[in-house]
Amino acid sequence: MRTGEINAGEGPSVWVVGDRYTIKASGVDTGGAFSLIEAWVPPQSGPPPHIHHREDEAFYILEGSLEFHADGQAFRPEPGSWITLARGSLHGFRNVGDAPARMLILTTPAGLERFFLEVGRPAAAGDEPAPPTEQEIERLLEAAPRYGLEIRPPGR
Repeated sequence: MRTGEINAGEGPSVWVVGDRYTIKASGVDTGGAFSLIEAWVPPQSGPPPHIHHREDEAFYILEGSLEFHADGQAFRPEPGSWITLARGSLHGFRNVGDAPARMLILTTPAGLERFFLEVGRPAAAGDEPAPPTEQEIERLLEAAPRYGLEIRPPGR
């Protein structure tokens, strides 16, 4: 495990399916115990329904209006809420508000951050979100099984 500091706006950052994910703590930093990722989700954006077969996932909502769907349930947590999802749950989320949403995503054990870094497009300060290209979606679907992810995009 490494000792260090990541300041606001720092950490490897990538665009994945239209959302920006910034790695605050990776498996390298935590001895593989967990990863911590800051997500910035534009209005009407969010990942397709998916299942994690390797890690549990939790979310701390910082700002915005997100709707989560998990194992047939829908809920809209307010900023300051904590959501936990066990591995194996079919879930997804969407920003249902008019402004960007931000949250922290904790995964245990670590590993999901490597998936984001592999499939994402590098993000730089001032970048604007863009809808994912067909090529980006195909790269995501091809890489997902290597990371224990099962993605169930609508219409596929």
